[in-house]
Amino acid sequence: MATPLTPTKLLAALRAEGVTVVEVDGWRTHNRNHKGAWGPVHGVMIHHTVTTGTDASVRLCRDGHSSLPGPLCHGVIDKSGTVHLVGSGRANHAGLGDDDVLRAVIGEKPLPADGEANTDGNARFYGFECVNLGDGEDPWPAEQVEAIARAAAAICRAHGWGAASVIGHSEWQPGKVDPRGPVGTRDGAALTMTRIRARVSKLLKVDEPTTPSTPTKPEPKPYAPPKFPAGLAPGRRSPSARGLQRALKAAGYMSKVVPEADNYGPATQAAVARFHQAHPAYRAVGKHYDPAIGPRGWAALHTIAYDRKK
Repeated sequence: MATPLTPTKLLAALRAEGVTVVEVDGWRTHNRNHKGAWGPVHGVMIHHTVTTGTDASVRLCRDGHSSLPGPLCHGVIDKSGTVHLVGSGRANHAGLGDDDVLRAVIGEKPLPADGEANTDGNARFYGFECVNLGDGEDPWPAEQVEAIARAAAAICRAHGWGAASVIGHSEWQPGKVDPRGPVGTRDGAALTMTRIRARVSKLLKVDEPTTPSTPTKPEPKPYAPPKFPAGLAPGRRSPSARGLQRALKAAGYMSKVVPEADNYGPATQAAVARFHQAHPAYRAVGKHYDPAIGPRGWAALHTIAYDRKK
């Protein structure tokens, strides 16, 4: 049992745990508190969105729909592992669940089967919606799985909870299956809450949170000068954002499932932000969310894309 974190403390906890965060406009005051209690809180609940695409998923989770107003969670975790904060307070994500499960979460004991829907979970759980079709086939990238664990660990660390305070929607409400699907790794394993809790537990054993580990780089190969897309050589402006989006995808800062578009929308801005955060030396060339990354930024993007292909 705990008093909910303030927006400022929630944001600080996530960032301290090494989570990349995007603050969606108005998230600090966007909630359903006028419809019921928010707190005391007892745990973190993980869901899948049954959608594709970061922008559409974030909009849906922020605004909701005619039969279920938003916010539909506190944060949306996209395929790249970025957490988009959309609400702070009561959110329409958990619905009614099993009171026996809630007691087990509070006591951090093994979960019983969820056989009833008699307890308001929206008042008791933080919720994270994770972009996935939920069809059992859409894979979960390693970056997304790690972000789920780190976001949950951040909240558990802030409240002094253990990994047993993290549950899936399927463990709370009868008939729910989320989250599910294959993990995008070579082992071919399925995403399970047991797997997520194991990672949360390992993170919480570290006295201070750490940033995600950087894979060991292979032996360098001869460098080939980058080939810039037409109209996108250093120092020139593009008539559309498509070239930049292709470069960001090739360098691994934008999910390849995001459709290309002429405008510099939120997905492009978030991808540029991830590039800036990874390479602060180029941040001064433009504002934090400015798509104009400058000639040095272009050179870095194409160098990274080249290295990824080796």
